[in-house]
Amino acid sequence: MSKKKGTDRKEDVKVLERFKKPRKFRVILHNDNYTPRGFVVQILEQVFRLPRATASGVMMLVHTTGKGVIASYSQEVAETKSNQANKIARDYGYPLTTTIEPE
Repeated sequence: MSKKKGTDRKEDVKVLERFKKPRKFRVILHNDNYTPRGFVVQILEQVFRLPRATASGVMMLVHTTGKGVIASYSQEVAETKSNQANKIARDYGYPLTTTIEPE
């Protein structure tokens, strides 16, 4: 019996690692007592592309529980959307806050 050559090479390991799925990150919306509900829904529709009914549901969940998951994305996309939502809120003078966390 012969053993196949090259089965323990570093190149073989790299190929397997290259096809791992990227880690997902949740974008979390935090409740505050100052940002109007309509503004929150508008952010969820514009930045996160949620349909109005879904955006309203997320807004109400956050309003009643204190925080809620908006969506999951790759780390880069989650950071971009979170920063964009936070910036828009600050531009309008609201303390609306989103953060990201790994799944």
